[in-house]
Amino acid sequence: MENKFGFVSLSGRTNVGKSTLLNAFFQKKIAITSRKPQTTRNRILGILTEEKTQIVFLDTPGVHLGYKRQLNKVMNKIASHCYEEVDLVLFLIDRFKWQKEEENILKSLKNLNKPVVLVINKIDRLSDKSKLLAFIKDISEKFNFLSIVPISALKKNNLMELKKVILNNLETGPHHFPEDSLTEFSDNFFISEIIREKAINRLGDELPYRLNVVIEKINDSKKLKTIYAAIITESQSQKGIILGKQGSMIKAIGTAARKELEKEFSKKVNLQLWVKANKNWTNDINKLKKFGLGVDF
Repeated sequence: MENKFGFVSLSGRTNVGKSTLLNAFFQKKIAITSRKPQTTRNRILGILTEEKTQIVFLDTPGVHLGYKRQLNKVMNKIASHCYEEVDLVLFLIDRFKWQKEEENILKSLKNLNKPVVLVINKIDRLSDKSKLLAFIKDISEKFNFLSIVPISALKKNNLMELKKVILNNLETGPHHFPEDSLTEFSDNFFISEIIREKAINRLGDELPYRLNVVIEKINDSKKLKTIYAAIITESQSQKGIILGKQGSMIKAIGTAARKELEKEFSKKVNLQLWVKANKNWTNDINKLKKFGLGVDF
């Protein structure tokens, strides 16, 4: 059997389960997950190598319609760039939800001339599964999908069928990455994403999208990893919310992050966490670039 290789994009509106699916494929955390939308900001590159097959997953940020801040524009730009270089697109939707966002994504996919697999996620939460076949029939008329696969990324239902569809549509070619590669991102990025995830899951609906995490220093020894990290937000009032009463919120965020990091690195972690206010950073392209979010393509 010859080697196979391909770039596969996970596309869809925010919060349809793209990061959960990516993590399920790898059976470990590659991208952060949250019930809140807008949590994926970067082109998280997951590299799955199994025997002679290598799949490079691009977990694109969800498409942001109606948002005018520079951060949202950057996230849309990342999503568009990912489409251009992929061999196959997995278009995820949340059960039977098909709204303006899905129509806009489908419109852009039609212009790409790339094979698209429609992935109907969260089927474990369907109250009436008998409607699934009728929905698939209706949705098939919108576009000539390569395949339509219902799954539950969270419960790992039907993932083998989805993987089979992917493998059957990869081109023959050499692998581009070492076999033991999982992601192109550094430990610093991974650590910052874990901290950001824990903050997002503990804060209100609006505030999480005004924060970023910067790793300022790491001291690493055989038995202990000491991490110095700052949560960046836009104002003193937001800083107060993240700190919480007598520091209770930042302590909870730090404790949750530390426990997960200890599990990931198999050693004790000393996490030193604080908050900095950086006015209007999500709407300043120079500040976005400083934080690694304003990449020019």
